Amino acid sequence: MSLVGGFTLSSPGALPPPQIEYLIVAGGGGGGSALGGGGGAGGLLTGNANVSSSVTYTVTVGAGGSGSVSSGGGGAPSSVGANGSNSAISGSGFTTITCIGGGLGGYYTASAGQTNGADGGSGGGAGGGGSGQGRSGGTGTAGPPRQGYNGSGNFAQDGAGAAGAGGGAGAAGGSASANTGGNGGIGAQSSITGTATYYAGGGGGGASTNGTGGLGGGGNAGSTGASGTVNTGGGAGGGGSTGGSGGSGIVIVRYSDTYSNAASTTGSPTLTVSGGFRIYTFTGSGSITF
Repeated sequence: MSLVGGFTLSSPGALPPPQIEYLIVAGGGGGGSALGGGGGAGGLLTGNANVSSSVTYTVTVGAGGSGSVSSGGGGAPSSVGANGSNSAISGSGFTTITCIGGGLGGYYTASAGQTNGADGGSGGGAGGGGSGQGRSGGTGTAGPPRQGYNGSGNFAQDGAGAAGAGGGAGAAGGSASANTGGNGGIGAQSSITGTATYYAGGGGGGASTNGTGGLGGGGNAGSTGASGTVNTGGGAGGGGSTGGSGGSGIVIVRYSDTYSNAASTTGSPTLTVSGGFRIYTFTGSGSITF
């Protein structure tokens, strides 16, 4: 601390931190097409970890998965979407912390009717099915510790049917009902930045009445499913012609501002000093050395 011109200024401490607090969110899953299921949210983990000085820790921020694209005419998709990519923190002598990418929403194939939602950090919702074509949502990563919840199954009926929704970090995907797609599962709230924010909401399922995305960046279903919000890990909305893309993940680390700034970083994280903490926010992959 120093006194300059009557104002008290704080300066970084001389020592690196012995421990960090972290939030890690993986990329959200893509949405299905042709009454597509909602994408599952990326896995989410929070906690504390011991760190060492002069060790470089690799930070991986997962991308959101692409959505499926319908070929039209009841055929298989012309492009099958993808799960979200994993996010992680790793380093020498450090137990790697990995969050699993969200599961792809189910979609139509001529040979198999509607497909199940894919497994992931949170599971994708099942594609909408006709009578006798009941399908299941994907399974979330239960842990321990839990990263997310299951996607929901479809509502199979004569006629259009309805698709299931992607699970979120806070709850499973909502149930589909007659001609109404499921709503995406709610995400989980974190105040690591100093502002309470929801991350990792699931995507909504497609139907005559489309499902909505879960709080935390989940995309709404539609003719073209809405993409999950970037840097939230939100699952994408299911689509008619095209499913949305999952939202990219994020990694945030913080520690007491009585300790020094990081010795070096790559990947251009944002440093904020607020509320007694130094907060490094990675919206893309990089590294940090304390």
